[in-house]
Amino acid sequence: MKRALALSFVLITAAACNRADAPPSRFGFGRAATPAEIQTLDIDVGPDGVGLPAGQGTAVAGAPVYAAKCATCHGSAGEGTPIAAALVGRIPNDSFNYATSTGGDRRKTVGSWWPHATTLYDYIRRAMPFDKPGTLTPDEIYAVTAFLLAKNEIVKDDFVIDATSLPAVKMPSRDRFVADDREKSNRVR
Repeated sequence: MKRALALSFVLITAAACNRADAPPSRFGFGRAATPAEIQTLDIDVGPDGVGLPAGQGTAVAGAPVYAAKCATCHGSAGEGTPIAAALVGRIPNDSFNYATSTGGDRRKTVGSWWPHATTLYDYIRRAMPFDKPGTLTPDEIYAVTAFLLAKNEIVKDDFVIDATSLPAVKMPSRDRFVADDREKSNRVR
């Protein structure tokens, strides 16, 4: 029933927009989002750290948060489980090349694949824990981020992660991504 109603709406809307006169600026339902509503959803964090909130954390502070809120799915040491991906898994200072490696070393983990440390913060903030996304505080997210970076031997356990230090963390795979050279693109491939 819902699918039929949705299809009817799309067809009616498409028919209305294909008339000779200009389409309506609004379709008679909904309202514009308020600036406050937009702000609650505008939480993206760029590779340069733009969008990171105030707060801080270390791997030491992140260990109990990870144990309480992440380990059930990702394993006690970030090794992954049948229900969630591994987060830890790289040989520090290796010459890992995902394109040519084979076998067990071909896992995409925080330490072996992610090009920017800020992406880790952004993803945890938006989507984790899986059953309660958006419930971690900025300090908890910084601490879990530091914990995972330390487990991958990218930072030391006492390294303080915050809005200034996180964008400066050089991920092992950062240089393995290349800028997209296609016209009008600002992405990587």
